Amino acid sequence: MHKWYVVQVISGQEKKVKKALEENRESQGMTEWLEEILVPTENVAEVKKGEQKVSEKKLWPGYILVKLNLNDDSWMYVKNTNGVLDFLGGAKPTPLLQREVDEILSELEEKKKGVVQKHNIAQGDKVKITDGVFVNFIGTVTEVFYEKGRLSVMVSIFGRETRVDDLEFWQVEQAPAETEVG
Repeated sequence: MHKWYVVQVISGQEKKVKKALEENRESQGMTEWLEEILVPTENVAEVKKGEQKVSEKKLWPGYILVKLNLNDDSWMYVKNTNGVLDFLGGAKPTPLLQREVDEILSELEEKKKGVVQKHNIAQGDKVKITDGVFVNFIGTVTEVFYEKGRLSVMVSIFGRETRVDDLEFWQVEQAPAETEVG
């Protein structure tokens, strides 16, 4: 019976390992034993040089999921693939529970539906300005323009609320929780 296992691989080689496992399974007689290989990823958007770029980010760097019927041959096939370090659990790998698999697959389906913003800043968040004329000022985010990679922040200057426009995401960081604005 096919079950899902977690396999540790060399970080950065997840896709290469997946490709090797898929391409060689027929020639190695593993088609009936090895059913599916997953590299859990999500699409992340960030603005670079004024343009929004979407890139694929691995959710679990250094790990892939493999659905297989575990026996000595299939274990050796996966274990001896270039880039594979070991099964999670070593010589006695434990399959994931069905509820764990369901949660993971459901989460991956949700992540496929959209793009996650790299910078998790929202209207109303408290931020500290780290670059520019207002460096070290702490304020509240009033507007966020994800597609442009910019935001506006309301800061207190000499006791007056002043709006700072056109800050880029990299110019701010989340303010410490105990920080008061103003």
